[in-house]
Amino acid sequence: MGNGVNMSIWELRFSMFATLAIIIGLSTLVFSVVLLLFSTFDLITLGILVVAFNVGQWLLSPYLIGALYHTRELSPQENPQLHQVVEELSKKSGIKTPRLMLAQIPIPNAFAYGSPVAGNRVAVTDGILKTLNPDEVEAVLGHELGHLKHRDVQAMMFVSLLPALFTYIGYSLMLSGVFGGNKKSSSNGAALGIAFVAFSYVLTMFTLYLSRLREYYADRHSASIVDGGAQKLSTGLAKIVQATRNTGRNRRGRQGTSTSSFKALFIADPDTAAVDSAEISAMSQATDQQLVQEILSRRLTTADRIAEIFSTHPNIIKRLRTLQELNQ
Repeated sequence: MGNGVNMSIWELRFSMFATLAIIIGLSTLVFSVVLLLFSTFDLITLGILVVAFNVGQWLLSPYLIGALYHTRELSPQENPQLHQVVEELSKKSGIKTPRLMLAQIPIPNAFAYGSPVAGNRVAVTDGILKTLNPDEVEAVLGHELGHLKHRDVQAMMFVSLLPALFTYIGYSLMLSGVFGGNKKSSSNGAALGIAFVAFSYVLTMFTLYLSRLREYYADRHSASIVDGGAQKLSTGLAKIVQATRNTGRNRRGRQGTSTSSFKALFIADPDTAAVDSAEISAMSQATDQQLVQEILSRRLTTADRIAEIFSTHPNIIKRLRTLQELNQ
């Protein structure tokens, strides 16, 4: 699989399309085989319930996110400059201006979300407004508007349904195998259930890869609509990684807002901040450019590559290298 570095815009689009086709194709193939081997009613009923549950969750997720991250709408009177930035970048992106939200959490981050029920929204956290300068915040917002333009929320919701579907079916078959009456049929059902759960993990790996590709795509969008966007986003990401690590360290042992459930929304994965910034923790007094160069000078280790496989976001070193190439 490609890593986003040295990939043209057309190669990036093709990789996303190919990954999506693999996810759908494999899911359809396995599901069709199962329907041929087993009675279809229970599986279809379960599938419908799982899909309905996830679609309902997607439609209502803006309200859940709002409650979890304490978001509120930011009025033009509170921050007219930020509203103007969102409006101008939305025009450049060719999309309707989303509602601007403030997430009242200290972690420096931003995210785009929405549904047909709630409409599109873009949120910045208290932490990011305190950590980044206005130019860097503009580049971050350009990235988030890229997600809205590319319909990433809908795309990732769709592909995330498939691993969830196979997981639910797999555990259902395993439970029916454990408590079923017919020993031979129960054994077959349990074995197939294990295979379904294993297959869901394979689909999850492709889903995570697609998520990382879409992050690169949103980075390119920011670079295309923000003057000097690649450089501004580079410094912004470097500062977010360092500040997130410090925030997490300061809050360790205290009850705080969990970010794991919706970390795919964020511009940077807060869970990998400790790893990403392990070698720049001593650079708290460094200038923005020194911070970026320090990350770029790091060697990409095997541990970094393995950790990235299980992440929704690209490794920070690879991501900054790609942005540097765009800047050149």
